[in-house]
Amino acid sequence: MTTAIEPDDARASERLAWARAATGSPALALSSASADAGFRSYWRASVPGGDSVVLMDSPPALEDVRPWLRVHALLDAGGVRVPRILARDVDAGLLLLEDLGSRTCLQVIDDANAQALFDAAVTQLLQLQAIDCPDWMPDYDDALLVREMRLFDDWFLQRHLGINLEGAEREALERAFGFLSAAALSQPRVLVHRDFMPRNLMPVDDGVAVLDFQDAVRGPIAYDVLSLYKDAFTSWPEARFEEWVARYHARAADAGLPVGGLDAFRRDVDLIGVQRHLKVLGIFARLLHRDAKPKYLSDAPRFLDYLDTVLPRHPELHALHALLQQRIRPAFAAGAVK
Repeated sequence: MTTAIEPDDARASERLAWARAATGSPALALSSASADAGFRSYWRASVPGGDSVVLMDSPPALEDVRPWLRVHALLDAGGVRVPRILARDVDAGLLLLEDLGSRTCLQVIDDANAQALFDAAVTQLLQLQAIDCPDWMPDYDDALLVREMRLFDDWFLQRHLGINLEGAEREALERAFGFLSAAALSQPRVLVHRDFMPRNLMPVDDGVAVLDFQDAVRGPIAYDVLSLYKDAFTSWPEARFEEWVARYHARAADAGLPVGGLDAFRRDVDLIGVQRHLKVLGIFARLLHRDAKPKYLSDAPRFLDYLDTVLPRHPELHALHALLQQRIRPAFAAGAVK
């Protein structure tokens, strides 16, 4: 269901006037297409005598559109399928994009089509990873890796569960952070999308298109592989996940990407996965408590399960697993802090 634009909203009036001018359609109307966890919103319109278009609204005071545009240009030049830009007003934070449809890969994926969709996604991922990172692209360095993991401590443990770690438990968490950061930094470095998952991929006639890429960095090669197969909103059997990782690895090796041996790559996927799962749990708690967006935290059990699967495989993370079992899961089962 779409939502009609509110005529008394000043920003709504601004984007409607711009969309009408950009399309040359004075009677054009906008309806809500989607919104994301940030401040961007998307609006759909049918152009008389033409195709449907999508307006991306990034309010300049809240979300600068320039990083999106810069990474868009980089990916487009590298052969990655991204939305075509039809018109832009950078200062106003308004872009007119081709309409790729109303359903993401997350909304259409199932047991029957998962293999085909993931194969198409890997085709785009290999293109993305083959792009040389420009000098302006940020590094996924120790500071960023650890800052992300601290979201887990600050927002999920302390703010959401009321757990303030001390003594041996605090030391165990800090050791885990250091180990996971070092493991990530030891991986070969490529362009990393940072949210390469079905929700940010759109099925199109020529495969899939890639969205939400503005936070790209130079970082560990296993990161986007893990994000694709162990994403935030749907889970797959572990055996199928392992099969898909091996399938990606073979294609990446054939493409000349620096994936190394399969066993070492599986370890890389495991460990960068723990880093990401901790980060996402923190982000979901922050979205609830800071941004009043409660729906994301309903997927927290998925990430606790991901951690339970991987942590026992790595002796360096056994203390973190004990913490998960003895403190975190009981507190989560008892309910969040109000």
